[in-house]
Amino acid sequence: MIQPVILCGGSGTRLWPLSRPERPKPFLNLLGDRTLFQQTLDRVADRSRFAEPIVVAGEAHASLVADQAGSHSLIVEPAARNTAPAIALAAARLPPESIMLVCPSDHHIADEASLVRAVDQAGALAQEGWLVCLGVTPDRPETGYGYVEMGESLRSGSRVARFIEKPDADAARDYLSRGGFVWNAGIFVLRAGDYLTQLERHRPAMVRQVRSSTKNGTDTGSIFHPAAAEFLSIEAESVDYALMEHTDRAAVIAADMGWSDIGNWDALAAIRRADEEGNIVAAKEAELIDCRRVMIQSDGPGVSAVGLRDVTIVVDGDEILVIARGSAAGVAKLGGAKGK
Repeated sequence: MIQPVILCGGSGTRLWPLSRPERPKPFLNLLGDRTLFQQTLDRVADRSRFAEPIVVAGEAHASLVADQAGSHSLIVEPAARNTAPAIALAAARLPPESIMLVCPSDHHIADEASLVRAVDQAGALAQEGWLVCLGVTPDRPETGYGYVEMGESLRSGSRVARFIEKPDADAARDYLSRGGFVWNAGIFVLRAGDYLTQLERHRPAMVRQVRSSTKNGTDTGSIFHPAAAEFLSIEAESVDYALMEHTDRAAVIAADMGWSDIGNWDALAAIRRADEEGNIVAAKEAELIDCRRVMIQSDGPGVSAVGLRDVTIVVDGDEILVIARGSAAGVAKLGGAKGK
C-alpha cells in the first residue's frame, strides 16, 4: 500500500490573473470539470493500491481542500517553508516503513497508466532504501524545467548522476541530443523513515524542528496542526536543495506520462485542445476573425479578436491580461501578480 502525500503550496503567479493567492492554481478548473487538485486526488483513488491521501496545505487554503477533497487527512502548515519541511511533516506522522508517493497538487498527467507503472517500479526501489524521483523524457530543449542526469543502471531506473537547475538553450539542446537526461517532475517515491534519516544527515536542524513541531502539535482527528513556534524556525528549502542533490541514495525512473507542470499560460495552451486554426476558447462568448494560435480565457465578458497571431487574452473579474505567446514567463513580474 502506497501512501499519497499531496503538496498544496505555491502562489501560482505565472497564471495570474486567474490564479491568485486566495485562489491559487491547484484549486482551479483549468482542464475539465475537476480542479487540478481534484485530478491529483483522482489519480490515487484506487484504495487497493493507495492509502487515503495526506494533504499538506497552508491555513489559507484549508477550506478549499475541505471543499474539493473526498476522504483525506490534512496537515496544516503554520507557514510556507517549501517542500523539504512539508514532506518531513508527513513522514514524521507515518510509520518508518511507509512508502510515500509525494505529488504536487497542480500538475497535469495525460497518461495515468504510465504514472502508475512508474510508481510501482519506484516503490520496489524505495523498499531497498532508494529515494526515487520520477523524470520525464524530454521531447524538446525546454529551458523552464530542471533536469536529472541518469547514471548507473539499477534493476529498475538509474542512480542519479546529478540534478541540474533550469539550463540555458544551448545546454538544453545538448541534453536532448545526448540522451540520458530527464525533466525533474517533482514527484517522489520514498520510505518515510529513509527520508527522515537521509534528511537528518544533511539538514539535522530541520528534522529536529519538524519532530518537535509534530510532537507538540494538535490533532483534531482528520486535521493536524503542527506546533507553530517550532515550525516557524525552520529555514525554507526545497527537497532538491536540502536532500536530493546531496544524498548518495537518489534514484530516478523515466516515465513518458504526458506530464506538464502547467507553469504558465503558454504551457496551458500547449495541452488544451485547439481548433484547426490553433485557437483555444475557454469563454461563454468569444468571436475570432482571421486569428491564428489565439487563446481566450474569460470568466464572463465576451471577447472579440480580429487578425491576431500568437496571443493569449485572459479576463478574470476586474483584471485583463494580454500577452504574446512566448512571453508568458514574464507574467509573474507584473504588479498585479505580485499583489501590488
